[in-house]
Amino acid sequence: MNDKLLVLTTYPDEGSALATARRLVKEHLAACVNVLPSMTSVYEWQDEACEGNEHLLLIKTTQTRYAALEASIQQTHPYELPEIIATPISHGLPEYFEWIERQTSL
Repeated sequence: MNDKLLVLTTYPDEGSALATARRLVKEHLAACVNVLPSMTSVYEWQDEACEGNEHLLLIKTTQTRYAALEASIQQTHPYELPEIIATPISHGLPEYFEWIERQTSL
């Protein structure tokens, strides 16, 4: 069974996004984190229309490490309610999946 996950979260600035990415990899909560360049997010928060620049993190991890990864993001995230979404990775290169497993098992 494949237990690999792709987790998405957003940050308001590149500095905090990179700091989180580095910490998650260093703590072996993620095998790899891609920090995408600035994008525009449009949403409603507390009955107000909002629009702002954010950086999207694409985090590769396992089901086993998800709870700790989620807690780690929540502890330091600058948003009151951070976006943390996980989706199973259904297909991929088996050798890449093995690498994710090794990196998050250290």
